Amino acid sequence: MTTILGISAFYHDSAAAILCDGEIVAAAQEERFTRKKHDPAFPENAIKYCLKEAGLELKDVDYAVFYEKPFLKFERLLETYVALSPRGINSFRAAMPVWLREKLFQKDMLIKQFKEIDAGFNGEDKMLFSEHHFSHAAAAYYPSPFEEAVVLTLDGVGEWATTTVAIGKGSELNIVKEIHFPHSLGLLYSAFTYYTGFRVNSGEYKVMGLAPYGEAKYVDIILDKIVDLKEDGTFHLDQQYFNYCTGLTMTNDKFAALFGQPTRKPDGDDLTQFHMDMAASIQAVVEEAVLRFTRSLAKEYGIPNLCMSGGVALNCVANGKILRDGAFKNIWVQPAAGDAGSALGAAQAAWHKELKKPRTVVKGKDSMRGGYLGPSYTQDEIDAGLRESKAVFKVLSPEEMIDKAAEALAGGKALGWLNGRMEFGPRSLGGRSILGDPRSPEMQKELNLKVKFRESFRPFAPSVLSEHVEDWFEIDVDSPYMLLVADVKKDKRLDISDEQNALFGIEKLNVPRSQIPAVTHVDYSARIQTVHEDTNPAYHALLTKFHELTGCPVVVNTSFNVRGEPIVCTPQDAFHCFMGTNLEVLVCGNAIMYKEEQDPELKEDYKNKYDLD
Repeated sequence: MTTILGISAFYHDSAAAILCDGEIVAAAQEERFTRKKHDPAFPENAIKYCLKEAGLELKDVDYAVFYEKPFLKFERLLETYVALSPRGINSFRAAMPVWLREKLFQKDMLIKQFKEIDAGFNGEDKMLFSEHHFSHAAAAYYPSPFEEAVVLTLDGVGEWATTTVAIGKGSELNIVKEIHFPHSLGLLYSAFTYYTGFRVNSGEYKVMGLAPYGEAKYVDIILDKIVDLKEDGTFHLDQQYFNYCTGLTMTNDKFAALFGQPTRKPDGDDLTQFHMDMAASIQAVVEEAVLRFTRSLAKEYGIPNLCMSGGVALNCVANGKILRDGAFKNIWVQPAAGDAGSALGAAQAAWHKELKKPRTVVKGKDSMRGGYLGPSYTQDEIDAGLRESKAVFKVLSPEEMIDKAAEALAGGKALGWLNGRMEFGPRSLGGRSILGDPRSPEMQKELNLKVKFRESFRPFAPSVLSEHVEDWFEIDVDSPYMLLVADVKKDKRLDISDEQNALFGIEKLNVPRSQIPAVTHVDYSARIQTVHEDTNPAYHALLTKFHELTGCPVVVNTSFNVRGEPIVCTPQDAFHCFMGTNLEVLVCGNAIMYKEEQDPELKEDYKNKYDLD
């Protein structure tokens, strides 16, 4: 058996993944173990978990693959600083000591850290390095359900590339086009994230969620002044408006002057219609760029399948528009599309590209196992963890547990759900989820403000039984990873009065728009997760029972955490979050517990426990 360990680290969302004879055995982000959001550290805990799942010691691994090439990244930094000097001297001074002390000699540093896990690890013979965007492309193509595909990767920046196009056929994958730094759709979106007062590399979701509250008033200014967007989707950014090449911020005073308002301070309470219009405008520009790109690629290569990865591929609104556009018949997006997924891509690149191993595709099925690649716990382990946390709980039969959980949801309770393996990637998919009744007009606001402790405008996603998705949403394909947005069916929508329709901004939030208002955004859209019995039988059974009780095959599904906290991993994590929020019911495996039965002394201040994201 050949085993390959892939890792990503030292920027954000460090992760590890392991393949055994090419099969994905396990993958997880380091943040889930350390409880540090977007943890960039060497993924020691994730590596140990992957080895345990595979039944291996580190010295038994045949290859360890890092997701990018440090020397190429150092070359890009040096060339950028030289080309733009003397601007950026302070940024240069800050970056160089770290590079010269650590990052430039990353192979030695990695081997040293591997040896701290297992002194028998022979790194000189086993260490490999993939390129950043090839790791993204490999993560997008190799697990996909396609024998042949165009592969589009879009993110901030890797070594030099910010956008790549690759062609996958069988086990062959080759990059055929690249756009290089500093021209980047990911950095463009992050610049607007920064300008509207949200945190780069975590607040982009907020900009996407805020966009439907605004009007795309600034598209022409963006395309006239900032982005030179060609008909084929290629683009060029005017660097006089940005500061990310040489400074410590994303945008500069000239950028702010162009739009007539200063950069919003992070986490301020001054979110206005202007910021909503800015969000709508940059979302529209990115959608137009991606659509031009995908139409051009479909025409050029004549391949019906598209795979996507990179941080921009997490923009599920844009993904939904690509699907509906129809230039590509089929699309598949890597669920861990950011840098965490590149740990998996690096391992797969080594297996197929370096070792020339063949690729097997099961028609219509990807090889991601529903994204459930993290730790799971036996009922005995769950019970021990809950007892350690001083929880009051009952262990039921699986059937009784499903009945009680579904009854709680149907009764309007907010429910924490830990069942089976933890998800890999940023989305909770019914392994570590907070659930609610989508029929409730108050559920969205309640979950945001009282459970998640986050901005009231943030939308929630529906989990829907795959066999009923077409009855409720304008989509006719599976969306198991919550990466496609589609509209709620017209016959499920509610009539809106002229007065309600005339509301602006956040005022729109309180207007119920469908029979499932908690998951219907202000533009009637929803970020859909289809639930499948073969990948998550317990979650499928819960939705089935809820459907029997209510006639609705949909539940609200959001990640099991509060704002700024990583998604829970262990039963202990789940119980602490349960006691620190207004969740009313918690299910861990077959154990169920109710808030009113818990010791009030165990209550935690989760609202202020984590730094805001």
